[in-house]
Amino acid sequence: MLELAVRQRLGDVELLSGLARLVLVLAVVNAVVALAANKWRDDRPSDRFPGIVQDAAVIALFMAIGTVLLREQLLTTSAVGAVVLGFALQDTLGNLFAGLAIQIEKPFRVGHWIQVEDREGQVHEITWRATKLRTKGGQFLIVPNSVIAKEPVLNFSEPTVPTRVEVEVGASYTTPPNDVKRAVHEAIANAPLAMRTPEPQVVIKAFGASSIDYLALFWIEDYAADRLARDQVRTNIWYTFRRYSIEIPFPIQIQYERDEAPMRTDAHVASAADQLGSVDLFATQPPEARQRLATVARHHLFAAGEAMVRQDAAGDSMFVLLSGQARVTLEPSRQEVAVIPAGGFFGEMSMLTGDRRTATVRAIDDTQALEISAADFRELALANPALLDHISGVVTARRTGLDEARASAVAAVVPEAKQTFLARMRKYLHV
Repeated sequence: MLELAVRQRLGDVELLSGLARLVLVLAVVNAVVALAANKWRDDRPSDRFPGIVQDAAVIALFMAIGTVLLREQLLTTSAVGAVVLGFALQDTLGNLFAGLAIQIEKPFRVGHWIQVEDREGQVHEITWRATKLRTKGGQFLIVPNSVIAKEPVLNFSEPTVPTRVEVEVGASYTTPPNDVKRAVHEAIANAPLAMRTPEPQVVIKAFGASSIDYLALFWIEDYAADRLARDQVRTNIWYTFRRYSIEIPFPIQIQYERDEAPMRTDAHVASAADQLGSVDLFATQPPEARQRLATVARHHLFAAGEAMVRQDAAGDSMFVLLSGQARVTLEPSRQEVAVIPAGGFFGEMSMLTGDRRTATVRAIDDTQALEISAADFRELALANPALLDHISGVVTARRTGLDEARASAVAAVVPEAKQTFLARMRKYLHV
């Protein structure tokens, strides 16, 4: 009995001693791994040694050393324990090893925008079990690491942060493709979120059943704003197509009839002619002359924020605002020079002398404008030679006021004499 008690006591002491050694081993392993990945070290390997990998290293080293120290006790139960744990933790272990692979290979990082199958979001956190994505709607989407390991992952944030997005639009077969491409490029240029570099592209995607399908390809800096960027481009395409009379055909599925409302009715023309009467340049003209001018001039609709003309661009026309407002700014400082209300006009220098645009004019809200070209104005001037004398006085006085307004942003321009300006107009208009 005494011998049995002594043996049992020795066994307990040996077990306690083994446990104490295991605790010491765990502490030492933790310390070694922590020092190896110390975040305060200048040469720390933290990018390749994240928290989940550190924990895995601690467990692996602890089990290896523990097996050596307590070989007899551990080997007896290790085989059975491994089988039981393998079946019980099959999914958990799959997620765990997939998480380790993600942390080590780093196909994406926290903050990246990724897509897994049809799941899309910004990486918020990578844990042992799953990757947490924040969707564009603001919700959290938890995707198991094993799913990410099996499926293709599309990373929108690498290798470069700018991302290319696409917008598809159809145009009528009657419009030449080059005209459509120019209009789409103009629409992209007026979208604030669309980058100028890399240069946008417009290509023909297919010849559809009722339209030629075009693909607008442009770049944005932040993928989180892709929906807003697409909205801006699509909105600008509608307004730009309308200005250039480019039709977006209705899908042809069934035969139907509908009454087409003309884009410019007699009432629109009459209203424009009345508004020309309130413009200083045309106030002295008889009603029938203003009616003819409103008939031949082009009617446009500009979206809020869209550039109606750009500084230094070539031009041979002026604009009269039938509704809405426009803001005049100087590039590149974008300093505001004036706000043009409904009934106001701009661009008369380009129409009268062929000068380049001296400022950028953007619509403040949806704006309807009448564009009068040099050719349209020339017919009016030939019918009424005294019109040039009247206009030269109005424009000279207007330029003096604009030069004073610009004096704080650019060097003041000395207004040219009325006679010199009148001679330039006659030479350009051939009257």
